[in-house]
Amino acid sequence: MTGKRWAAVAGGVVAVLALAAFVWREDILRTYLDPKQPYQVYRPPAPPDYSKADSWAIEPLDPKRWTTANPPVDVFFVHPTTYDGGKDWNAPLDEAKSQRLLFRTMLPNYAGPFFRVARVFAPKYRQASLYSFLTLRDDAREARRFAYGDVKAAFERYLADYNGGRPFILAGVEQGGQLAARLLSEVVAPDPALVRRLAGAYLMETTVPAGSLPLPACTKRYEARCVVAWTDVRVGDDFAARQILDRALVWAPTGKLEPLAKRLPLCVNPLNGTADSELAASATNLGAANASNLEWGVRPAFLPKQVSAQCVGGLLRVSRPESPSFRSAGSWADRLKANPYNLFYADIEADARSRSAALLGLPDVDRPAPPLDRAIVVRGSPIHRID
Repeated sequence: MTGKRWAAVAGGVVAVLALAAFVWREDILRTYLDPKQPYQVYRPPAPPDYSKADSWAIEPLDPKRWTTANPPVDVFFVHPTTYDGGKDWNAPLDEAKSQRLLFRTMLPNYAGPFFRVARVFAPKYRQASLYSFLTLRDDAREARRFAYGDVKAAFERYLADYNGGRPFILAGVEQGGQLAARLLSEVVAPDPALVRRLAGAYLMETTVPAGSLPLPACTKRYEARCVVAWTDVRVGDDFAARQILDRALVWAPTGKLEPLAKRLPLCVNPLNGTADSELAASATNLGAANASNLEWGVRPAFLPKQVSAQCVGGLLRVSRPESPSFRSAGSWADRLKANPYNLFYADIEADARSRSAALLGLPDVDRPAPPLDRAIVVRGSPIHRID
């Protein structure tokens, strides 16, 4: 066989292998990331200690103290998946690659919209690995249930030591949104005092069945004590839409994860803050942002009018962004995580501010007095007897 024929054969083999790798990419990824041990014999990483600052990804410099200079509300934010898997079902708190993605990408893009609205509390937690979302095995469900234990402990610590009776927002993205949804059902809703102080719950990129949560879906932007939730998919990508619905596992009242089945997900459009099915035109998009690699608290440049969005069949159908800054990139694993940008950054910020203002305007909201900034010395005063 001549050299040219060998080259042609070799090129054909490479092309076939490349095509096979593309077609079976998720199967290859699942095999690579599978911890390959039953959860029953798995030893999770060391637990966080939420009394210590290093167990929080974000918290105020002095979390127990607040003044009138602080924002009027808090936000408890649960971050999305940053750990791929491979060795562990649940991520160690100090896994380097996971932490880089968390601090460089996920927090700036998804917790960032709340920075100018609220004091931000974002716990680290032993998150379920990305692999846990690529399989329906019981082991994977156990990993996701385990992650909830950490988030619940962090939320209880926040309420006991840091909240001080303040109004607050509950927020989460993807895996974090699922865990925030369970907090809403198990911790917040049974306590009327917490419900009174809740400005809103944001379950971003989170699939939850419509009507399954103890609080109603938001129906207008200036409304408190309601839920904003959505999972978005590109307009026309029906394959991705079917995958989302077929693979979704949601919390049952028993605390187990079960298939979404034939139920429609809750969809509240972040462009208009309502659960209606009207198309929100791109002109209403206040600003998308790519905040990756920005320091915490730095306001990103907004690009307005990037996308239109409409709730259709329980999913948020989003148009293709105008700017190339908002294109999918990275490895297969990266593409399965939350996007490294936020198409609704400015919209979420404005929505959270309006719901906080709506809550603070209600007559049954207590406003705890801030701590004194300085000591006040009370001197004796002469007493004059009047006969």
